[in-house]
Amino acid sequence: MSLPAPNLDDRRFQDIVDDAKRRIHRICPDWTDHNVSDPGIALVELFAWMTEMTLYRLNQVPDRLYIKFLELVGVELFSAVPARAELLFTLTGPRDTPVRVPAGTQVSTERGDDEAPVVFMTDEDLRVVPPRLTACLVHDGTRYSDHWDDLRRNATSIPIFPLLDIGTAVYFGLADSAAGNLIRLDVTTGPEGAGIDPRHPPRAWDAWDGTQWQPVRILADTSAGFNSTGQVTLLLPQRHEALALAAQRAHWIRCRLTTPEQDQPGYTNSPVLESLTAVALGGVARAHHAEPAPAERLGTSDGRPGQTFQVGRVPVLPRRPHESVRVVPPRYEGAGEPEGQPWTEVADFAEATEADHVYTWSGATGEIRFGPRVLDRQGLVRQHGAVPPIGAQISVTGYRYGGGRRGNVAAHRLTVLHTSIPFVAAVTNLDPSGGGVDPETVENAKVRGPMLLRGGRRAVTAEDVERLTLDAAQSVARARCLPPDSPGEPARLLVVPYLDKRPEDLTLDDLAVTDELEEQIKAYLEPRRLLSMRLRIETPRYQGVKVAAEVRAGPGVRVETVREQAERALYQYINPLVGGPTGQGWPFGADLRLGDVYGVLHSSFGVQGVEAVHFFSADLRRGRTLDQVDQRLRLQPGTLFMSYEHRVVVQQ
Repeated sequence: MSLPAPNLDDRRFQDIVDDAKRRIHRICPDWTDHNVSDPGIALVELFAWMTEMTLYRLNQVPDRLYIKFLELVGVELFSAVPARAELLFTLTGPRDTPVRVPAGTQVSTERGDDEAPVVFMTDEDLRVVPPRLTACLVHDGTRYSDHWDDLRRNATSIPIFPLLDIGTAVYFGLADSAAGNLIRLDVTTGPEGAGIDPRHPPRAWDAWDGTQWQPVRILADTSAGFNSTGQVTLLLPQRHEALALAAQRAHWIRCRLTTPEQDQPGYTNSPVLESLTAVALGGVARAHHAEPAPAERLGTSDGRPGQTFQVGRVPVLPRRPHESVRVVPPRYEGAGEPEGQPWTEVADFAEATEADHVYTWSGATGEIRFGPRVLDRQGLVRQHGAVPPIGAQISVTGYRYGGGRRGNVAAHRLTVLHTSIPFVAAVTNLDPSGGGVDPETVENAKVRGPMLLRGGRRAVTAEDVERLTLDAAQSVARARCLPPDSPGEPARLLVVPYLDKRPEDLTLDDLAVTDELEEQIKAYLEPRRLLSMRLRIETPRYQGVKVAAEVRAGPGVRVETVREQAERALYQYINPLVGGPTGQGWPFGADLRLGDVYGVLHSSFGVQGVEAVHFFSADLRRGRTLDQVDQRLRLQPGTLFMSYEHRVVVQQ
């Protein structure tokens, strides 16, 4: 049970006015007109309103003291999480030499009338390398056939999918890595390939990333799956490594035959390739929502322990190695580099000694704090962290600020290049950016603080692991720790990432745990877990649910509005992030009942009655409806429900 916060003064506006009127006859007996129209009463009401505002601020004092207590025990506000995006830089034309887009390149949205642009910075250098073909192999399911000489001389027709067995493929080897590059293959084919629907060719492109074959994104294919002469535009993954195939080492991309989509025909004859050339059109670089801040001079040290300084821009993103605090003693000011070892950022001062040049830097508030001096239980005064000498100049070498939900922008919005780059014509984001989370609110910290104090900072139980996983990154929305499947196996930690998307727009790929988030969770849990504890971070399985319903609209309500609101309510309720009875995400282990769906539809806007409801299980990965469910859809362990193509028919 939480302790009640004292109300220091519970008087309201009318109480203050009445109290002032009661004093009038004693202080000023000649004042007899106490009506609202009297100018004096108007002044009384004005000052009563100002006094009420003062009392309101006074009653916030317990909250302030509570927050300061949380700071003393090491509970700090989480900083903002920057949104992530992949930026596609396109060239002015094919180049014979590599083109470099440097790390830190800034790209933003267009400036609006009432808002500043959203700025993203690239994470690493992008090199667009002219592709040079060095090999061509065809795999018929059992062996590789070398067709490089045929392709190079344009001497014959190369069968791309011999025997037409699923999995047969043609491999093209490049001399250099084309990681993240946008390449175009100009293909000339013969008339043999036939039988398929050119709009849905049964083929897929892959690239070797050093560990496994990764799917390659197809931006355009005017060859209709090698069914005619045309161009294939491919966007390669961020890793593209060399591999030895059939005694030939190259950086491979391949096109393999896949199972035709439902109700779609396959090839009746294998397509043939007569010639192929490759050119580079651009490339993709990973980026995050941030703006660079230059070096700042924060102030001068007064020599006291526990000094704090404030940077000019917040929220501050996690610092990189070159982003740090610089302390220049007075005698070295303006005379080059400071003396002694550099100052280092730490999470807290618990293990710091008087000789350690350390500081803390709050990302949420931008506050930089130096070591305090505390009295221990033996009565000895201990200094945790060195104190900058009197007169020393405190500055930062630079930092990045930004992050938050504002960085979650739609596709094709990041189109403004802040600096000109030779041979780069344009930039855009093919997909929406995501993952941006606002800084933690004070109210959330007040809830999290007692949980942290009760459980400590050690992962002992499954509940501890779940709580610490939520603390590890603000981009974690939910966490569930399940016991091992069998003795000797690690426990399973299921993570649902935070997403700022409408429930009806949520897709299965959106819920995948990124490598960056996984590494962040591992780094946070590693020093806090028991030595005997083994964890495997996974994405939960998602069970698709499709609802088909017939409802009756109330009088005077448009049918389109009722249908839209009813379907939106279903997407909202059957949702792993915001669904379920509490709106905190569908609970693990909770089945979906037919009565639950009836209740959601009955409470939807404009629905006067529910005539019929049917719901089905669905395969989210393949995008198809499975079996109809009678009364209850059971949820397997480690699985969550997710909506799939709800349909509501409305009768007037």
